[in-house]
Amino acid sequence: MKSIIFSIILCFSLSVTRAAEPIRVIIFGAHPDDCEFTAGGIAALYAQLGHQVKFVSLTNGNKGHHLMKADELAARRSKEAQEVARILGVTYEIMNNDDGELMPSLENRFAVIKHICDWEADIVITHRTNDYHPDHRNTGIIVQDAAYMTGVPLMNPKGKPLRKPTVFLYMPDGFQKPTPFSPDIVVDITSVAVKKADALCANISQMYEWLPWIEGWENELPADRTQWRQFVGNRFLSLFQINNFQKGAEKWYSTEQLKNIRYVEAFEICEYGSRPDKEEIKRLFPMLP
Repeated sequence: MKSIIFSIILCFSLSVTRAAEPIRVIIFGAHPDDCEFTAGGIAALYAQLGHQVKFVSLTNGNKGHHLMKADELAARRSKEAQEVARILGVTYEIMNNDDGELMPSLENRFAVIKHICDWEADIVITHRTNDYHPDHRNTGIIVQDAAYMTGVPLMNPKGKPLRKPTVFLYMPDGFQKPTPFSPDIVVDITSVAVKKADALCANISQMYEWLPWIEGWENELPADRTQWRQFVGNRFLSLFQINNFQKGAEKWYSTEQLKNIRYVEAFEICEYGSRPDKEEIKRLFPMLP
């Protein structure tokens, strides 16, 4: 009888321990600002709940400016990334590949495998491979090619392979060919939308300088620079309004809950990793209802 009671207590204790273990998320972007742009909201939510999030930029972003020199820009963007990390409560690392020159090389694949294994990731998020930017596409390819290999011991000889199922997810984009983005998981980020906008706007070189210039809305910036944060933040948050992912959100939230949701982030499940059911998704995304 005592042994049965002990077994019950042990099983309960183990389940509590597993539930208390932090979920570990790693997000790969092509450039410093890509991770926070598409997943800054859930990163903030995970951090608030005591989970662990790491951003990795596969390039140093040293070409994303119309006035600055490459080395100077790379240093500036590195400082901006650390401010993003502070705002969101995440870890941020930048790999030393030049902007616009990222290739799906073995060297980069091994580096990504090591990042995923060392972080002991439960969730990996990255770009889809039919994005407009070659660095985005190649980041997606590199992470996809790493997906299976994270469990192969000899692919990470200086570290340990992953011995648990890992969910690989894609960030959203608007491209339709060969296939459009599928919002399999949609998360309400309304409560942290301001924090996401703050993180985005910490990339001053991008949000206030480069993107207005390259996208042609430089003249739309308010004359009063103190108004730039609100203007730019609202401009980019509008891309994450719930109406852009309404059908996907309806899978996860009731009609009443949807009434209070203004902003969301959405993700597509990559078939190269673990294929979670709804129960597992809710475990991995504890902010879902």
